[in-house]
Amino acid sequence: MEYTTLGKTGATVSRIGYGGAAAGLKNYLHTFDPTDGDDRKHLFESIEAALQGGINYFDTAPGYGNGESEEILGSALQGVTESGSYPLFIATKANYKTRGKLRESVELSLTRLRRDRIQLLQIHGDSYTAEQADNILMDGGMAEEMLQLKQEGLVEHIGFSSEDNNDSVYRFIRSGMFDMMQICYNFIFQHGYEPSRPFGSLLEADKAGMGIVTMRTPTSGTFQRWIQTVNPENTFDYTPALIQFVLSNPYVDVALMGMRDKSIVQKNIAICEDKAGRISLEALHERYV
Repeated sequence: MEYTTLGKTGATVSRIGYGGAAAGLKNYLHTFDPTDGDDRKHLFESIEAALQGGINYFDTAPGYGNGESEEILGSALQGVTESGSYPLFIATKANYKTRGKLRESVELSLTRLRRDRIQLLQIHGDSYTAEQADNILMDGGMAEEMLQLKQEGLVEHIGFSSEDNNDSVYRFIRSGMFDMMQICYNFIFQHGYEPSRPFGSLLEADKAGMGIVTMRTPTSGTFQRWIQTVNPENTFDYTPALIQFVLSNPYVDVALMGMRDKSIVQKNIAICEDKAGRISLEALHERYV
C-alpha cells in the first residue's frame, strides 16, 4: 500500500480510502441493502480485505443510512487500532444543520463507531450557500463548535466535505480553521484542479497546508454510463484508468472508493500499488507539440 501525510494533520494515511457511503446507503449505485444478511456479510469481508491490504483510512457519516454505515464500521473495526503498521484513521461527519447539537451528534457517532475519539470530524455538505458559509464561520458558529470539540479531545482534526467548488469552499480554505477538505474530483468532475492555468480548490487547499481527500474516484458510474450510451458494445474496463487518473494528481492525499466486495478491494489495492499506471496530468493537458 502507498501512504502519504494528510496535510497539517500529520497523520500517515493510505492513498486509497474505504468510502462508507456505499456501506450504509440502500441501493446506492447498485442493488444493495445494508440490513440484508448476505450483503452485510460481504461488507464485513470487504472491510477485512481492506485491513489486510493496508488501508487505514475509513470514511463514514451518520447520513449514510441513518447511522447504518457507522454501525457497520464500528462493529467491523472494533478493537482494531492499526492497518499497514499505521494507526487507524476514522473520519466521520456532522450535518451543518447540527449547529447547537454538534456534541450530541458526535457522541452518537462515537457510540456507533465504538470509539472514544474520532480522528477526523467533517462538516457534511454537498453545496454551501453564502448564507450557510456565513453561519458556519461566524463567531459561535459550527466551525468554532468543532474547534471546541477538538480542544477537548473528542476529535483530533476537523474539516469539511463538498461536492462543489463555489466561493464557500474557498472561504472555508481561507478561514484557516480546517485541517483538511473532502472534495469531488475525478476524470469527469475536474473542476477542483486545472493544471494548464493553474487554479482550483486543490491548489488553494494545498497552499493552506490542508489535507486533501477526494470522493467519487471512479466517477460514481457516470463515465461508465456515458461509454455505454455512446458505445454499447464496449467491453473495456476503464476503472483502473479512472482510479490512476485521481492518484496521479500530486495534490490528492486520499482517493475514496466505495467497495462492498472483497474482490473489489483487492483489485483497487493492486491498482494503487501499480505506480507504472500513473500519468503526468500536465502532459495530458498540453495543447502544443
